[in-house]
Amino acid sequence: MPSVLNISAYLFTRIADPHSLRPSLRQHAIAAGLKGTILLAEEGINLFLAGGSDDLRGFVDALREDPRFSELATKESWSSSQPFQRLLVKVKREIIRMDRPTIRPEAGRAPSVAPATLRRWLDRGRDDAGREVVMLDTRNAFEVEYGSFAGALDWRIERFTQFPDAAIAHRSDLVGKTVVSYCTGGIRCEKAALYLRDEGIDAFQLDGGILGYFEQVGSDHWNGECFVFDEREALSPGLEPRTVPA
Repeated sequence: MPSVLNISAYLFTRIADPHSLRPSLRQHAIAAGLKGTILLAEEGINLFLAGGSDDLRGFVDALREDPRFSELATKESWSSSQPFQRLLVKVKREIIRMDRPTIRPEAGRAPSVAPATLRRWLDRGRDDAGREVVMLDTRNAFEVEYGSFAGALDWRIERFTQFPDAAIAHRSDLVGKTVVSYCTGGIRCEKAALYLRDEGIDAFQLDGGILGYFEQVGSDHWNGECFVFDEREALSPGLEPRTVPA
């Protein structure tokens, strides 16, 4: 039975001095025996961690005691061995780089659509108002190769900083439609939806990203797997790893 709990989580929230927070988070993660990556920036926190279930959940519970992180939501999956080689705790300019400083999710989220609602929309081919639904993949091209929503738009970007220019170039494909941006765990599609709305596009983010959709809905309207940034390589809609690390 898989015994290593894996979580992904992020939250856009104001952190005035992320450098001062880094040492204590690193110390607590080491004490809990965790490995993976914690990214901190003034705009928020991004986590990819794995370890024993009690230790990892205890670490997250303690993190939520800080009012800045009280709304942190995690997505869980399992593996039979530790998929990370080490623990990294880094301070970055952005927890997901877009190079658009006017896009500030910590000041207010874009509207989101729940996985079950999205499945209903995709079953019908329309949203609840009867508008055409367009799925927009905000991930890098190599990630899309592992799997995607059926019929989704994929602009073949190589890094997320290319997304804004691609959105301008393809704006005519989105105008007048209900656009649902999606990504692995929600962080990129949250910024993407805000950017699109600033450009006059009726955009929503998929709440919880692909992994949240897998957890709540499964494989409906999805083809393939979902690439993840650890040694598991990819997860099936059942949240099972493609390969078991040696």
